[in-house]
Amino acid sequence: APYANPQPSIDHPRGVVLSLSERDPVRMNEIIGNVGNIQKYYGTDNVHITLVVYGPGIHAVLKTDNPVRARIAGLVAIGVDVLACDATLQTMHLTRSDLVPGVGVVPNGLPAIIELQVAGSYYVRP
Repeated sequence: APYANPQPSIDHPRGVVLSLSERDPVRMNEIIGNVGNIQKYYGTDNVHITLVVYGPGIHAVLKTDNPVRARIAGLVAIGVDVLACDATLQTMHLTRSDLVPGVGVVPNGLPAIIELQVAGSYYVRP
């Protein structure tokens, strides 16, 4: 399909938000794969992707006992903003030091998704 105007570019990057709220490794891998596919489709300079992780999905961004740790580190390395819900971390008695390096923290996952949408990003729920 042709691009809508303005065309995606460095000056007009697409803003995309995805969320990860499930602990199932199959779903974790699917969502991480979708993030990578969107990045490849538009090109790194033409899209800004944020992955907001909350609830049981928080296990995807923990340093230990995490089947997708390397893939999360890979997303961070290609410029995806991976953001963990601090409310979830607190509920689980965890801190920033428990996260994969490069993963950021937002006070609360769902309001972060709302605010990113208000700022113009598109929420995609694969």
